[in-house]
Amino acid sequence: MQAMDDHTIPTGSACRGAGWTLISLRPQGQHAALRRAVAGLGGQLVALSPWRLQRLQGPAVVRQLQRALNCDRVVFTSPAAVTAAAALLPLRPAQHSPWLTVGEGTARALQAHGISEVHAPQRMDSEGLLALPVLAAVQGLRIGLVTAPGGRGLIAARLQAAGASIERADVYRRQPLRLSPHALSRLGECSAPWLMAVSSGEALQRVWEQLSPQWQQRLQAHATALVASERLGVQAQALGLRVVRSAGPTTPQLIAAAHTTLTGPAAT
Repeated sequence: MQAMDDHTIPTGSACRGAGWTLISLRPQGQHAALRRAVAGLGGQLVALSPWRLQRLQGPAVVRQLQRALNCDRVVFTSPAAVTAAAALLPLRPAQHSPWLTVGEGTARALQAHGISEVHAPQRMDSEGLLALPVLAAVQGLRIGLVTAPGGRGLIAARLQAAGASIERADVYRRQPLRLSPHALSRLGECSAPWLMAVSSGEALQRVWEQLSPQWQQRLQAHATALVASERLGVQAQALGLRVVRSAGPTTPQLIAAAHTTLTGPAAT
């Protein structure tokens, strides 16, 4: 298996001098774009990664992916799914049916591999994907799901309930990580306000479960969650966090929500 890191700026730099702090829950090695954008607004990023991404390899994985790509519809659930699939098979010659993505970042990843026709929802979550016209009538269709174990179970469940059969291809996996005590120590020294970028309910839950009651209370008291969907907002509020809704999960959307929160009255 191959790690999917971007080998960017280390997380050990101090927070002194930063005017605010963004807590990133993205996978290990996937914080670079957010870090640059946060620095552009005078802030500091602290990474609390719940996992790292690893590509899956081998003949069985390739066969599984081939079956998924030969379906009547193919759904890629993340940019990481595109990257891992492209490392296994050339994607452009493999497209024989409509290909769909959950969001804009995944669509761009496919386009970078020569896939010009991609269906992506304006509402960048599972519900938005399921509302696409190309998935309006799926009775009897085979739908490929290019993804990782865990996460986005709603997609397969809803499509199966509508009469489709699912051909799942797990092309990467999330390797769980323990939260770094050093990262939490750094966060305790960082400037308020604290904003937490939340684009994955599974990531939020895993991070939260690893926090001590004292740290949970500190986040409830001092952090605002920038959530990429209504569903994530409900989850964050259930944990006692203040919530501001982002237009979506991409770096520009999260940074726009951060800017609004820092310069105007906080939404709840």
